[in-house]
Amino acid sequence: VDLVGGRDSDGECERRGRAGSRVARGVARGRGIPYPGRMNGITPFLWFDADAQAAVEYYTELFPDSRIVAIGHYGDDVPGLGGKVMHAHFQLQGRDFFAMDAGPQFPFTEAISLFVSCEDQAEVDRYWEALTAGGGSEQPCGWLKDRWGVSWQIVPTRLMELMRDPDPGRSHRAVQ
Repeated sequence: VDLVGGRDSDGECERRGRAGSRVARGVARGRGIPYPGRMNGITPFLWFDADAQAAVEYYTELFPDSRIVAIGHYGDDVPGLGGKVMHAHFQLQGRDFFAMDAGPQFPFTEAISLFVSCEDQAEVDRYWEALTAGGGSEQPCGWLKDRWGVSWQIVPTRLMELMRDPDPGRSHRAVQ
């Protein structure tokens, strides 16, 4: 989608029943979320089925130095998405993220996860309990899935130090 010219170059967004080119034109003409300025070079964009706003609010309350920058919603004229999150810009611990509600076509998998480095066991426990609450699930090796299906790795900093030990025996034992 060409946000400057408001074009959906191959028409794919409209064929899939999405508001692609209409949304792009709205943003390009100033009806979307205002651009906040330069962001991090590479920014994760999370596709939620239908509950992006609750997830964004939860994450920004959980992690320090986090905030919601802006949230825009689909108009009621967008079939199946009216009132849902079209675009959310938020920061977790000062890092930019985006999110949207776009339906169940592409669920989250373990193929990508958010890695949280923790200073001590209390911090590990706090994040672990908060992220598995309300329907999340524990996974092996310090991984979990939150109630929205996002995979997280909650890892003590000390474990990473041990894994980087120059002694291969010690680094291998760290993950046993």
